[in-house]
Amino acid sequence: MDLTARHPRTGELLSTVKFMVQTLAAAGELQRDLQRELTYDGLRAAEATGNKGGRRPAVAAEKTDAVRTAYLEGRSIAALARGHGVSRGAIRTAVADLMPDHTAIEEDIPAPELLVTLDMPGKVADFLRAADLEPAERAALGQGMIVRRGQGYTLRVSAIPAVHRQLLDRCQPLDNAAAIPAQCKARREYANRVSNLDQ
Repeated sequence: MDLTARHPRTGELLSTVKFMVQTLAAAGELQRDLQRELTYDGLRAAEATGNKGGRRPAVAAEKTDAVRTAYLEGRSIAALARGHGVSRGAIRTAVADLMPDHTAIEEDIPAPELLVTLDMPGKVADFLRAADLEPAERAALGQGMIVRRGQGYTLRVSAIPAVHRQLLDRCQPLDNAAAIPAQCKARREYANRVSNLDQ
C-alpha cells in the first residue's frame, strides 16, 4: 500500500492510508507495552526466587572478608589482585569503604533542591525590583528571562522552590485593599503557580 497516497481533489491523505498508519502505530505501541510488562514480570519472578540480577562480583563473597583483612594488614591492591586472579578494580570495589579517600554517605543530609522555572507576571516583577531583597532573590530576578505578552510581559524565573516562596512573601503588599486591582490579580496568579510546587 502506498502510505503517501492523497486525494486528488483535496490533497489530504486517503482515509484508508490514515487508518492503516494508525493501526500500525497502535500495534507497535501494544508490542512495546507487552514487552515492558513481560520484562517486569520476569524481573519480579527472578527476585522471588532469590536472584538479584546484575553482574556478579569478581571477588567471590567467601573471599571478600579475606581480601578486606589483607588490605587492612597493609597488602597492596596490586598484590591482592595478582593473588586472587582478578583486576585491581575488583579489589577496589571490595575494599572501597576502607580506602582513605572514601567518605561515608550520611543519610541525614537532604538532597539538594532542583531549580523550578515559573512565569512571574510583569507587575509582580516590577514591584519586587523596587523591594528590599536578599541576594539569592535578587539574583533569581536578575537572571529571569523576559517574555512579551501583548502589552505586558512575564518574567521567567528559575530558582529553587524556597526562593519562589520568599519572593511571593515579599509581594504580600500587593494583596492589600489599597493595592491596584491589576497588581492584586498578578500576585494571585503568581501565588497559584507557587502553590502548585507543593503538589
